Amino acid sequence: MESFEPTLIAFVCNWCTYTAADLAGTSRLSYPRNVRLIRVMCTGMIHPELVMEGFYSGADGVIILGCHPGSCHYFEGNTKTQSRAAVLSDLLDDAGINPDRFELQWISSAEASVFARIITQFTNRTKQLGPLNYKNMTRQTPKT
Repeated sequence: MESFEPTLIAFVCNWCTYTAADLAGTSRLSYPRNVRLIRVMCTGMIHPELVMEGFYSGADGVIILGCHPGSCHYFEGNTKTQSRAAVLSDLLDDAGINPDRFELQWISSAEASVFARIITQFTNRTKQLGPLNYKNMTRQTPKT
């Protein structure tokens, strides 16, 4: 039997998390390769519809990784993201997607090892959930 390797999307902040991911690579830290990084200037730019589109496009899991609260380059982008994450939980449930397939975490630019650990944990959790069954999903459009 073939081993399941999930397809993961990670929306990462340009100022903190992308830098941590880069540092993890240059430090030769090990983490799963099945995550696709999408670099955004600020996690505050990530609308719930974008996360849902990731799932509808074939991702088995979506994670948002941004600056720690109080450290946002754009002042309050990450608090906006935190509010939207609460909305996402309901949208995922309505769409028939296990909310454990979505995660929001804070990572500073100096936390390369934290980046590698979080990506590894998220990958392992998504592996345990198995492939996302797209046939049973109901397309949801956020109203926020």
